[in-house]
Amino acid sequence: MRKDYNNCFPKDFLWGGALAANQAEGAYLEDGKQLSSADMVTGGTKDKPRMFAPRIVKGVYYPSHTAIDFYHHHKEDIALFGEMGFKMLRISINWARIFPNGDDLEPNEKGLQFYDEIFAECQKYGIEPMVTLCHYEIPWNLVKKYKGFYSKKTIEFFVRYAKTCFNRYKDKVKYWLTFNEINCATIAEGGYNGLGLLQKKDLLNDELIPLADLTDNAQERFEALHNEFVASALAVSAGHKIKADFLIGCMINRITWYPLTPNPDDILACQTKNRIFNDFAGDVMVRGSYPTYIFSYFEDNNIDYSFITKKDQQILADGKVDMYTFSYYMSNCISTDPEVEHVGGNITGGARNPYLKLSEWGWHIDPQGLRYTLNLITDRYPQVPIMVVENGYGGIDKVEPDGSIHDLYRIEYLKKHIIEMQKAIVQGVPLIGYTSWGPIDIVSVGTGEMYKRYGYIYVKRNDDGTGDFSRKKKDSFYWYKKVIASNGQEL
Repeated sequence: MRKDYNNCFPKDFLWGGALAANQAEGAYLEDGKQLSSADMVTGGTKDKPRMFAPRIVKGVYYPSHTAIDFYHHHKEDIALFGEMGFKMLRISINWARIFPNGDDLEPNEKGLQFYDEIFAECQKYGIEPMVTLCHYEIPWNLVKKYKGFYSKKTIEFFVRYAKTCFNRYKDKVKYWLTFNEINCATIAEGGYNGLGLLQKKDLLNDELIPLADLTDNAQERFEALHNEFVASALAVSAGHKIKADFLIGCMINRITWYPLTPNPDDILACQTKNRIFNDFAGDVMVRGSYPTYIFSYFEDNNIDYSFITKKDQQILADGKVDMYTFSYYMSNCISTDPEVEHVGGNITGGARNPYLKLSEWGWHIDPQGLRYTLNLITDRYPQVPIMVVENGYGGIDKVEPDGSIHDLYRIEYLKKHIIEMQKAIVQGVPLIGYTSWGPIDIVSVGTGEMYKRYGYIYVKRNDDGTGDFSRKKKDSFYWYKKVIASNGQEL
């Protein structure tokens, strides 16, 4: 007998939305906060890259400096999330708001109080907070002084910060993530954002250069990633000692790769890409050890992995995460043919899939790929709770003369992905929550623009720095409210 897909979400399913501090808060130097890595990156567009210089360049637009001013609008915004019926709100704590220089001995009380306010507002509306401790925002001082996570000292600084947050908010926050999309550090594009890794040449360069052109050192990048694994494991162990019922997870940028053709060369290249990009970080954090396949990859790429000590191996084994969370926006294809058409994507692109449509920013739209991915994760990590903590449609929203915003394209995208989650749950996937990306318009991390909007709530803020930050409900606001109220039965 066919199972009922419309009544499959658990009664306590965690519906909600997800934000990042550097893309929402603004107030970049307010109440004791100092610069973070995100504050050094300019705005861009689909066709114009985001730029970096090791100083703030006058007259240049830095979107994180004001973002959507969530710092001063959080009560209004959380009330709107409450009106939608959110069960969960994923936010990040900006490390530089708590430890302004990263290596401070004592935290910034005003920073701690800001997040106290956020959690109090969440509690008012029955919203369970989920906190990412490091979401592409590392104190700039740690980047300059220590090369980010390339220095083992940064492990100590992160664990101090994590313990401070765990102790302060232990009665307000149960769900924690250590690092956002940690697996992005397996590719060159993830070195600065994810690790705070910056080479001396780029630190001494005084001119704006494309973020993608920063110097990459794969050896240092994988060492820094290892230090993040260790920092995460130590934080997990510390968190469980502080409060046993904490649920602490990893967060993976899941770009599911398909071979473009049945050519065995494409199939093997695709297997390698999935292993290194999608599986490696999760294997370390969920299973507590380095997978055997990574060592041949290290050898093939002349990476000396003697940095993996026996002491560190024990730390990883002791600090396994409790749940697996991931972002999913699209899939991509792998081809060994250099002549095939390529498209963009979240952090990295791939070969064009002729069976899928593209978004306005050139990303594949693949709802079925989400179900395929959920099944892959369940097969790999049986019985481990899973959450989709980012999924959304970035598009161009038009405000009509009467003030309405008809974002049917966003509703259709999300609806199709939720249907695939229903099917995955029926097939046995232990999915416990879904926080769509950008429940309110925020700065896009890839392009640094407001023009690419994700939210159910429109923010009057433009890429030229104009706009009064006023909020307005889109059609998708009312749709998602209905989805949550019906626990996914009314789509």
